[in-house]
Amino acid sequence: MDSTKSYETSNMKNRISEAFSTHFGESPQLVVRAPGRVNLIGEHTDYNDGFVLPMAIDRAVWIALRPRPDSIVRVFSADYEGWGKFDLANFSHENAGWLEYIKGTAWSLQQADYKLQGWEGVMAGDVPIGAGLSSSAALEMATARAFAAVSGLAWQPAPMALLGQKAENKWVGVNCGIMDQMISAAGEADHALLIDCRSLVIRSVPLPADTMVVVMDTATRRGLVDSAYNERRAQCEQAAAYFGVQALRDVSLEKFRAEAAGLDPITRRRARHIITETSPWAGS
Repeated sequence: MDSTKSYETSNMKNRISEAFSTHFGESPQLVVRAPGRVNLIGEHTDYNDGFVLPMAIDRAVWIALRPRPDSIVRVFSADYEGWGKFDLANFSHENAGWLEYIKGTAWSLQQADYKLQGWEGVMAGDVPIGAGLSSSAALEMATARAFAAVSGLAWQPAPMALLGQKAENKWVGVNCGIMDQMISAAGEADHALLIDCRSLVIRSVPLPADTMVVVMDTATRRGLVDSAYNERRAQCEQAAAYFGVQALRDVSLEKFRAEAAGLDPITRRRARHIITETSPWAGS
């Protein structure tokens, strides 16, 4: 990690700790973070059981917190300048914006029979929202780390990533694949992460020391809930059903060329992208 990254990380940790002290009158007992990501190879292949090669970035969601003796979760968002609160013993979906990602993660953990303890804290992040850098997955994984820390849960990247994905799929309503949560849960500094999105086998890939990844902010913002993301996933699932396979990962380029004529033009283009993106990796 170079000196600029070290400064930015230290600056965010100080910011979130000072914000906690302002709202709670003491220093936080715990500070957790989870990074955003960029993807180097493999677009829309994760929910087709394919391969992806993302890397964590030096932008993250941070939570400074302390445990509570009860089942209440109470959070101040420094970015949205507002409070959120719910009771782990009895909560529901209320379209409460950023709080729903925290509630959804709690719900998913409880669905997996984890016994959760309440906590209170301050949340802030420097992952641009709606910029394609996975701010939502970073929030889910930071929340999972907060619950793990106060509830004595072992951090297991793949299971925690799956539960974050479940929160986004079932609670928030975005049918995302596993890539975003997985890289946020398991990413390493100065490495990319090769993920087999079917088996969840991962391999850290060292980046050359002089690697520079440039991320451009086009100022275009999107929300996955109301974007075409779910529609594209549905089209890929229709194509998989057409070919009689579990996922488009299982369709060879030869099979696609021989049988794709029966697909409508848009679905055919979606399938061709996934199959050509995945086929070089399938035998590796």
